[in-house]
Amino acid sequence: MSTEKDSAPRKRGRPTMAERAQRLDDVLDAAIRLFSERGLAQVSVDEIATAARVTKRTIYAHLGDRTDVFLASVERLRDRTVPDPVDGESLEELSIRIVEALHSDEAIGLHRLMVVEARAFPELARRFYDEGPEAYIRALAELVPGADAGTAAALFSLLLGEPHRRRLLGLIPAPDAATAAEHARVALHSLGLAPSAH
Repeated sequence: MSTEKDSAPRKRGRPTMAERAQRLDDVLDAAIRLFSERGLAQVSVDEIATAARVTKRTIYAHLGDRTDVFLASVERLRDRTVPDPVDGESLEELSIRIVEALHSDEAIGLHRLMVVEARAFPELARRFYDEGPEAYIRALAELVPGADAGTAAALFSLLLGEPHRRRLLGLIPAPDAATAAEHARVALHSLGLAPSAH
């Protein structure tokens, strides 16, 4: 249900950096919702702009066209999950964050959408894989002993696992923090990557 605040026009004048960042988040949130409801091809930049209460020009200037908006949503999720390397971050900590992110409602919505649209937008599917799964695998490989890309790919598959398929089908809710941590630890243990007990 929309409120007065939701429909109120944004203030005029040059926005601050924080306001610009919030506007871009609003655009991506609105786009994900619209794409998930109706599909990529059925949503226009005009509709995204209206839903986010920004001008179409703002979207084109900061993000690009509809495809760029979708990819920016994928990149935002990735950047929140795998930011710049954190000194001292463990493989277990990163694995838990990946489970929490990729089993979230936002990630599941993006994944479902890409599965539906992949045949119609093959180049978008390729870029989705490069900006999403491939980026997560690279981040894991940096922390896997011996920087083994094959082991990192196997770990990524286990961090999705059967629960991810069930999430895609809407059979289970997003995991809570404890469930995500346990899922990650089981995946690490199955590959002999579990940390030693302290």
